[in-house]
Amino acid sequence: MMTKETWKKGIMSGVKTTWVLGKVIFPITFIVTILNFTPVIYWVVRIFYPLMKWIGLPGEAAIPLALGYLLNLYAAIGAILSLHLTVKHVFILAMMLSFAHNLLVETAVAKKIGVHVMVPIGIRIGLSFLAAFLIHLFWNGGGEAAQYGLVASSTQNPETWTEIVLFAIEKALLGIWQIIIIVFPLMLGIQILKDLHVIETISKWLEPLTRILGLSSGKTSVPLLAGLIFGLAYGAGVIIESAKEENFSKKDLYLLSIFLVASHAVIEDTLIFVPLGINVLYLLLIRVSVAFLMTILTAKVWQRIIIHTDFVMKGEAK
Repeated sequence: MMTKETWKKGIMSGVKTTWVLGKVIFPITFIVTILNFTPVIYWVVRIFYPLMKWIGLPGEAAIPLALGYLLNLYAAIGAILSLHLTVKHVFILAMMLSFAHNLLVETAVAKKIGVHVMVPIGIRIGLSFLAAFLIHLFWNGGGEAAQYGLVASSTQNPETWTEIVLFAIEKALLGIWQIIIIVFPLMLGIQILKDLHVIETISKWLEPLTRILGLSSGKTSVPLLAGLIFGLAYGAGVIIESAKEENFSKKDLYLLSIFLVASHAVIEDTLIFVPLGINVLYLLLIRVSVAFLMTILTAKVWQRIIIHTDFVMKGEAK
């Protein structure tokens, strides 16, 4: 039954989560937006440039890749639309960007969960380049010119440094606002579902899935779903809150993070590539499949390490 206490807990949870995530998202969004109007972005492009041929992309493809890695998918897609690429080029870029985008913000958010920053960065960039190399190696089609659909583009083009700073503040505040409109109802909704004991039912339904992934707690199904649907940043908010209440183990936190860095916001992050004229169903299937396989493999390796460590410790005790 919903009470005033339910609403109070839900709202307070939303405030705390927004504050935790906002402290990360605002400064990073502000700084990276400023850097986008400096030569820094193009210095990054020059770093990636030699790698492009290795994964079957032209040199100029480094621009959307760098923008996607540092900023977001929208910036990357805007850059892709300005290039003359083949269907295969676009698909490779889409696959790479699906695995790795907005790295600075989302990695900082993952750190708030208690995961070492090198884990999400290493996994995402590694998967990004591995996927690109395999597609380049095994797919011989897609040589025709890409046909782009209609994409809404920003008309804002700040010129003076005052305009650029104001634009960066606006972008950072927009990031906070997006957290508020998603996290507040999400946290309130979860609190209501908890008080109505719906969470317990959902956890039981999804226990087979969490067991397959090697997660020890059925309660992990809630942040898992939140990350899959709403994204890594918003899912992290739920993980942080759930971890405090349910006392997730270090293993569960890492397995959750590994699954979500490979596959999060699957609806938005998949549909956003539709205007590029590629088959997005393959993007979705590959991302989710890789997330499952990688998480299951990590869980098995983790368990073997624990068993081996226990065996060694018992041997030393004797």
